[in-house]
Amino acid sequence: MLTIEQKKEIVAEYGKEFGKGEKDSGNAAVQVALLTHNINTLKTHFEKHIHDYHSNRGLLKMIGTRKSLLRYVLKKDSSKYGTLIKKLGLRK
Repeated sequence: MLTIEQKKEIVAEYGKEFGKGEKDSGNAAVQVALLTHNINTLKTHFEKHIHDYHSNRGLLKMIGTRKSLLRYVLKKDSSKYGTLIKKLGLRK
């Protein structure tokens, strides 16, 4: 899980670039960034705990939510979508 300081940094960074300001945590791009960082931290958890099926279900729900939000960003503004994908390192 991300700490409060890490969340604030992510919201400030992506809120400035994709949202209305540094505190725009409701923007879809900011939510995608937060979900991506949560998913990346869970990868290390699953390397140690292979049979943690309950957390795996939560991971799959986060991936589905991120996919829906990315679809929304693509529908609204495709240039913002491309920039977001490159910045987060998704879709190699």
